[in-house]
Amino acid sequence: MRVTPDHGTTPPRVAVFRPDDERMRDAIEFLESLGVEPIADSMLAVEPTGALPREDADVVIFTSKTGAELVAGAWTPGDATVAAIGDPTATALEAAGIGVDVVPEEFSSAGLVDALADRIDGRRVEVARSDHGSDVLPDGLWECGAFVHETVLYRLVRPPDAGNAVEMAARGELAGALFTSSLTVEHFFAIAGERDRHSAVLEGLSGAVVGAIGQPTRETAGDHGLDDVVVPDTADFEALARTVADRIDRP
Repeated sequence: MRVTPDHGTTPPRVAVFRPDDERMRDAIEFLESLGVEPIADSMLAVEPTGALPREDADVVIFTSKTGAELVAGAWTPGDATVAAIGDPTATALEAAGIGVDVVPEEFSSAGLVDALADRIDGRRVEVARSDHGSDVLPDGLWECGAFVHETVLYRLVRPPDAGNAVEMAARGELAGALFTSSLTVEHFFAIAGERDRHSAVLEGLSGAVVGAIGQPTRETAGDHGLDDVVVPDTADFEALARTVADRIDRP
């Protein structure tokens, strides 16, 4: 167990950066059930593009629950194989009546490439995702012989009112922080830099439990100076929240 800021008898404060929709509401409810005080500071807002996956693809890949929800009722796979990174994405697709054929054991771009490697040589593969997807997925698919096309279903932008948790971190008032993607890390530290608070934030978080979903998010946090970051075994929010909450020292 690490030492965290002294909050007396009040619940420890844990910052959460999910989009300001049902995901944030669910996150707040779950964190409260863990006995911590959620500090809601959305670092992401979703701007749909209105685009849909191509209809002539042999394989269509969805990388997020958001993407799955945006195509609900507006797109059908036809004869295409549908692949999803992670159970939440697969569940959202199935709730929309879209059957899922492939979910990798490792919920990552590399894991999905491995799962599809023996079935995409010479085939048309559509990647339907946000405008901030990494090159790992398309590059890996190309290397396996696929003809890759990408459709941007939505853009991820920083809300103009974000940043309350940055100030709290700089003052050492957070016991934990939950980063759910590399972009949440990037936006958080962009605000810290704009406010000349980067060093203060790192110092303030040195006594907090910082968690990240997935190794790429942890690596991004490390690039900004957060070296001690915990990653849950399961790539979902509840596992992240529980892992961080369990490591916080309580009065």
